[in-house]
Amino acid sequence: MNQSKILIVDDEEDLRFTLSELMNKEGYYVETAEDGLKALEKIKNKSFDVVILDMKMPRMDGIQTLLEIRKIDKESTVIMMTAFGSREIAYQSMDIGAYDYFTKPFDINEMRVVVRRALEKNLLQRELQALKQQEREYENIIGTSERMKEVYRLISQVSKLDVTVLIIGESGTGKELVSHAIHINSYRQKKPFIKMNCVAIPEGLLESELFGHERGAFTGASERRLGKFEMAQGGTIFLDEIGDMTLPTQAKLLRVIQEREFERVGGNNVIKVDVRVVAATNKDLVKAVEEKSFREDLYFRLNVISIFLPPLRERRDDLPLLFEYFREKYNNKFGKNIQKISTPVLKFIQEYSWPGNVREFENFIQRAIALSPSDIIEEDAIPIEIKPGTTIPSPSITLPSEDINLSDHINHITAEAEKRIIIKALQSAGGNRSQAAKALGLSRKCLYDKLAKYNISD
Repeated sequence: MNQSKILIVDDEEDLRFTLSELMNKEGYYVETAEDGLKALEKIKNKSFDVVILDMKMPRMDGIQTLLEIRKIDKESTVIMMTAFGSREIAYQSMDIGAYDYFTKPFDINEMRVVVRRALEKNLLQRELQALKQQEREYENIIGTSERMKEVYRLISQVSKLDVTVLIIGESGTGKELVSHAIHINSYRQKKPFIKMNCVAIPEGLLESELFGHERGAFTGASERRLGKFEMAQGGTIFLDEIGDMTLPTQAKLLRVIQEREFERVGGNNVIKVDVRVVAATNKDLVKAVEEKSFREDLYFRLNVISIFLPPLRERRDDLPLLFEYFREKYNNKFGKNIQKISTPVLKFIQEYSWPGNVREFENFIQRAIALSPSDIIEEDAIPIEIKPGTTIPSPSITLPSEDINLSDHINHITAEAEKRIIIKALQSAGGNRSQAAKALGLSRKCLYDKLAKYNISD
């Protein structure tokens, strides 16, 4: 690992010496400069990870020096030092690009921590730049943990092999991103990439969506329609939530994978197709096979190569990098300048289980940046429904033994009450979503939309 380089700029020789000794003991490479002009000369010839810069100096003050540093090197992180009672000037320096500031005399331990955090920020920025360079290869999949390196390795390997792939992972882990990364790194990259969520289509229309239909095949079929497989000819089809596909449709899908042919609904002509299938699920398909709700032969056809996406709680090392990525993304989107998060929010981010995974984390950061009145994300950015130690009062819900029609009452209940009713219905139906939807008087698609809305998983 390269040694971190620090430049200390101050007109007081004793202070330069003290800080140099402190930073040397921390294992950093240190250089010093007695004023802003000499600091700029050094920065023109060498890059520094952190510049510790005094506010008041002869020839060129700290603000002027900071502005010039930003013209030469936008990557270095600047920490300002100022006399007690000059905080307004310190805030001004942060507005134009300083990372943090100290008032003299400063606490040595605090200085250590801030320098360490500044170096960590630099490292994250470098990792983000590396990720941007490989953005085409990995399609915005963010992470440098060992678990994610294994995912990248599998994507690189499987992209070169024209085989069926099964992606397994909880909701929000990035299964669609992985499927697209496989496609754009394969020889099929110039052909279509067609995606379909198997639970977003009503059961009666799923077969038509996949394979198309002929005119007059059923009521309302006024003209021939191509299905997803024909649309994906030569390319890749991504079938999300494959574990929720009905057994009859599974049988037809098996034939397409095995024989590379099918007929449109209501048609007799055999259509040949050359398509790579990438499927994804958040279900345990082995258990589904044992329970006879998923075909064993289809499972083996799909599971030629499997990629497991770890949940966010199992790769917490990636949280800082994800924060930086989404901070930059939503700062740009909302015209904000959020620079960091408060200690309570940092503690929450590190300890929360993130059941919605990366999708939930991104939504949290987006909301926090949109609503934060300053450049720091404070504790009130944590939504009350997930804030530790917060109890949300809600009515006790008892699901009647007879079926209820949730759609009749949808405008008269709170979101929390609706969520509890849906959970109770799923429990009563033993987890069977079709039965729960029927009991609630909802379509399958409507129920799945609400499960996603409230982050209700199996």
